Amino acid sequence: MLLGLYRWKGWDLVEVNPVPRKCVILGAPHTSNWDFIFFLGATAERGIKPSFMGKLSLFKWPMTRFMYDMGGIAVDRSKRANYVDQVVTEFDRREDLALVIAPEGTRGSITAWRSGFYHIAHGAGVPIVPAWVDNAARIGGIGPAILPTGDFAADLRQIALYYRSVLPGHPKLAVLFAQAGLLTGADHA
Repeated sequence: MLLGLYRWKGWDLVEVNPVPRKCVILGAPHTSNWDFIFFLGATAERGIKPSFMGKLSLFKWPMTRFMYDMGGIAVDRSKRANYVDQVVTEFDRREDLALVIAPEGTRGSITAWRSGFYHIAHGAGVPIVPAWVDNAARIGGIGPAILPTGDFAADLRQIALYYRSVLPGHPKLAVLFAQAGLLTGADHA
């Protein structure tokens, strides 16, 4: 059904790089609930089964089966182990896990990207795959895998350079570009 909606709305995946069996996929910029429809349609078309994190309470009856079938990973916030450790353990348990994370953490205003995606990828020893969507043009892409080195600032800059190459003037990405030290005077105009 979602693949049909994706095609009916006329979205197109214009850039496709290989997606490793285990990875953290960044969904950015996160601007609309339609991002979810686009991404599910695009991944289904490519044969990728994406997963996502959700708080444990979302996985209670009557939603239990639905949430797991949709690729959900329940994170128990009451446990001593933080959510990063819980998800790293999930990567260890599975042969395939393409975890989708919106690094902005919200569709609203932000001052910086959150770093949880990075700590999960680095802790699990899996690459980060930057993916993007342009809702206005109804296009998106899956970028090249980037293996985290442990140097968050340097790796974030590499991620930002990629996003800048595909969506250079996107206002929602200005925070990322600033965080990575890529803003110039022209970017503020």
